[in-house]
Amino acid sequence: MTTIDPARTELQPSEAPSPRRSTGTRVTRAIGIGCLTAMGWLVAFGLGFSPADRDQKESVRILYVHVPTIWLAYLAFVVTAVSSGLYLFTKKRSLGWDRVAGASAEIGVAFVAVTLAVGSMWGRLTWGVFWQWDARLTTTALLFVTYIGYLAVRRLGGSHQQRAKRSAVLGMIAVIEIPLVHFSVKMWRSLHQEATVANLDGDTKMDGIMLFSLFVGVIAFTFLYVWLMLHRTRAMAMEDMLEDRGLDDALVARRAEAAAQQNGAR
Repeated sequence: MTTIDPARTELQPSEAPSPRRSTGTRVTRAIGIGCLTAMGWLVAFGLGFSPADRDQKESVRILYVHVPTIWLAYLAFVVTAVSSGLYLFTKKRSLGWDRVAGASAEIGVAFVAVTLAVGSMWGRLTWGVFWQWDARLTTTALLFVTYIGYLAVRRLGGSHQQRAKRSAVLGMIAVIEIPLVHFSVKMWRSLHQEATVANLDGDTKMDGIMLFSLFVGVIAFTFLYVWLMLHRTRAMAMEDMLEDRGLDDALVARRAEAAAQQNGAR
């Protein structure tokens, strides 16, 4: 995932290849173009082509962002859990899986933040208040705080392997909250409406153009998720490499200092 070859770090400056200064590639640029295109379609359908809802009126347009972001947040946290498991239970213990887990969790937290923000706007228009201690809202806020804690754990001191191990354990435990959030409207009395599309009886109660607009939103945010993942995992690989180089330089300097002290003592 890194764009710098660690095996060649001992080359002389004149021999060393010039490292790339960007995490972008042709693939990421193509995905970025796809993301911008899909976002344009989402704006067009969400604000233009899609009609107002019979009950929710114009506020229904908020759901074209609200629903895709929480679905993609679920996906991001599942990717974190799976990658954490692959790090813990494979023999190689590749740090690449740890970086995928960390990057996906960061994106998931950002998407949950968007979900809560636009959900508050929808609540103000529909319920008359920005926030209620409703089962769905409370469990979603708990999910957000849990993964903020996960990201904080990743920032604790220690080696890359220590970071990866403790983060992997937490990442596999935290994902259990997702079913709690999704089914909270059925488990407790909730102001939040039940699932309109992803329900167990398979009965989708949405107008065709509204459902298509929601689908466009899912596609757009999926493109965004993949694009962010590629860039963030590469950036994290570079950060780890720079940290390792800094440690190596410090060890070399310390050994040189110790050798100079020994020579001076003689």
